[in-house]
Amino acid sequence: MDHVRTLECTLCGETYDPEQVVYTCSNHPGVRGILEVRYDYDVVRDRFDEPLDGNIPDQWKYRAFLPVDADAEPVTLQEGGTDLYDAPRLGDELGVHVRVKDDGRNPTGVLKDRATSVSVTKAAHAGRDVVTCASTGNAAASLAGYAARGGLDCRIFVPGDAPEEKLAQPLVYGADVLAVDGSYDEAYDLSMAVTEAFGWYNRNAAVNPFQVEGKRTVGHELAEQTRGDVPDWLVFSMGDGCTIYGGWKGFREFHDLGFVDELPKMLGVQAEGASAVHDAFHDHDSTDEVASTLADSIAVGRPLNTVKAVKALHESGGTSVLVSDEAILRAEKTLGSTEGIYAEPAGATPVAGIRKARSEGIIDADESVLAVVTGYGLKDTKSAIQAAASAVEIAPEIDEVTRRYDPAE
Repeated sequence: MDHVRTLECTLCGETYDPEQVVYTCSNHPGVRGILEVRYDYDVVRDRFDEPLDGNIPDQWKYRAFLPVDADAEPVTLQEGGTDLYDAPRLGDELGVHVRVKDDGRNPTGVLKDRATSVSVTKAAHAGRDVVTCASTGNAAASLAGYAARGGLDCRIFVPGDAPEEKLAQPLVYGADVLAVDGSYDEAYDLSMAVTEAFGWYNRNAAVNPFQVEGKRTVGHELAEQTRGDVPDWLVFSMGDGCTIYGGWKGFREFHDLGFVDELPKMLGVQAEGASAVHDAFHDHDSTDEVASTLADSIAVGRPLNTVKAVKALHESGGTSVLVSDEAILRAEKTLGSTEGIYAEPAGATPVAGIRKARSEGIIDADESVLAVVTGYGLKDTKSAIQAAASAVEIAPEIDEVTRRYDPAE
């Protein structure tokens, strides 16, 4: 990995060998010392010779940017390469020009597949037989699917209230799913303890420095797909903070290398019941570490990548907003009924954030916006039913239909 210079602590600047399996900086208690992957971009630029023509078969088009050895065989399910849609009816609803990138189309239905492909590739190349993580559901499904693809054992820790639909996936993929009687943060702490005790390879996005690096391919794709028409605003939901930072880092890299001429401002959107990143960015006091939101994918009470997420917002000249669970459900229905895009609550949260930002004057009517949907709607059908109207019961008679739809009746 001669294109990877070092792993650098985001708090103190201590550096570590990127060839080692290391998660956080030892100079700080617990897992506070999050690491950043630093690259030699001269080497990256020399190796990246792909045409920026919008044809993106999968994220491995950007292999020159990914922190994997040259001889490492990727563990892949053709993740990435997701479509970018114009969304005129959604734009009419929100009062601004909108495009949508639907990363719910990834192999296990979530943007996290980008990161998981990289981390499972790293685990396999390092000779690790067992991979693990804590998850509210999406990372569990993603890791289980890629572990199966790579022939690795998978052991996952989830909070007891994780949606059943999300637990079905990792179980079908053959993972051991351990439902912890507690919150996501307690499941997370347990996953870190077993990593230390048993030496399993940990995929947790907050502490595995290579997870963000996989996620940043969504930024590479967005930069390539919007060349010549970069949006004014790029909108992500925020839980732990990894995804918005990955998207920003990838887009910024393409700008710094001269592949695109402009950069978007980042808008981060959090649920009111899980607002720690938003609070940190706006210098608000935040003492409640228990997340409470139906958008389980962003229900993180103690985000560990706050530093990186806040950095993305500051560097881009962007900001963040909070939205209610009711607004998230409304956004899920609006996105589906206007554009036919079926998102889980966290995936629809950017739409709720755009509506909020328009109402507060953060986004102007003459600006352009790009929302990234991070997860597919079948991940959480209970919330989808809550967001939409119930089915109408009728008798098996044509008169019932006539009375309902024939304006002459």
